[in-house]
Amino acid sequence: MRALLIEDDVMIGQGLVRALGDAGWSVDWVRTGGDGEEALRSGGHTVALLDLGLPEKRGLEVLASIRKADIRTPVIIVTAQDDLETRLSGLDLGADDYLMKPFDSRELLARIRAVLRRRVDQAVSALSSGEVELDLTSHAVTYREMTHLLPAREFALMQALVEHQGGILSKAVLEERLYGWGEEVQSNAVEVLIHYIRRKFDKDIIRNVRGAGWTIPKAPR
Repeated sequence: MRALLIEDDVMIGQGLVRALGDAGWSVDWVRTGGDGEEALRSGGHTVALLDLGLPEKRGLEVLASIRKADIRTPVIIVTAQDDLETRLSGLDLGADDYLMKPFDSRELLARIRAVLRRRVDQAVSALSSGEVELDLTSHAVTYREMTHLLPAREFALMQALVEHQGGILSKAVLEERLYGWGEEVQSNAVEVLIHYIRRKFDKDIIRNVRGAGWTIPKAPR
């Protein structure tokens, strides 16, 4: 799970990065509206947390621009601006939720979960490839009649592979999908995650393609 934080206040930003990291999230943090819009347009984030009082480009401008471009990343506004007109504008422009500063990090995490549940209810709640089935709501993975609930990062790795339906993902691509921009990544981090997943199920759940990466095979036709 990868979050985009668009926040110019250093103390608030550091606190949110720490709280989200403790909850299993990878966080990409930018501090201007322009950088935030560019990051949203590049895609790859599960949710975005958007401040409104940003330098270069205000938060509501960023929100209006990405929704006009049909970028559907869930956005939660986090701001100290508490007047009714601003709240209504944010929601009407396409924000999924609006949270007033200061707030408890537990409330933010609960609101993120609620937003993602709503998005799952509107879309698909399960993915599959070959013998692997993923429940996007519970983070349960089923393989050959074995079912386990996976930690966030292991589940994110499985989701990346299943979404590519038999395609091969390299180590670099998986690292980009699983870890934030400024996050230190151990050289064997992906291999360790795959080892944990195989230990829960079977070594064949994820196949290695020598020199290329990893794949989950499609079901035979």
